[in-house]
Amino acid sequence: MPSSVYVETSVISYLTARQSQDVIVAGRQAITRNWWQETRRRQLIEQGLVPKTSVEDSLHIALATVHGMDFLLTWNFRHINNAEMKARIGAAVEAAGYECPVICSPEELGGEES
Repeated sequence: MPSSVYVETSVISYLTARQSQDVIVAGRQAITRNWWQETRRRQLIEQGLVPKTSVEDSLHIALATVHGMDFLLTWNFRHINNAEMKARIGAAVEAAGYECPVICSPEELGGEES
C-alpha cells in the first residue's frame, strides 16, 4: 500500500504565496515548490482523471480517501462529482488500495427534512 501523507494547510500556503523577501520563508517556499513538483504523487493527475490545472481537486479527493472519510461533499460537478468522473476516480482509488468515499453534493447527502 502506498505511503499516505496529510498535507497541512501551511504547506499549501507556502506553495501558493507570492515569493517572500524573507530569506528563510523564501527557502521554505522553494523547498515546498520543489516537493510539490518532484516528490509528491497524485495518481489522479498522472492518469489524466483530474486536469493538471486543477491540482486542488485531486488533493481534496486524496485527503478524503486516505483519512477514511465516508463522504466527499463537493459542488464541483466538472472534475469530481459527475457520473463519469466518480466511476473513474473510484476505480483509481481502489486500484491504489483504498476505499473511495461517496462523492456527492451537500444537497444529495441531504439527510431528513423537518
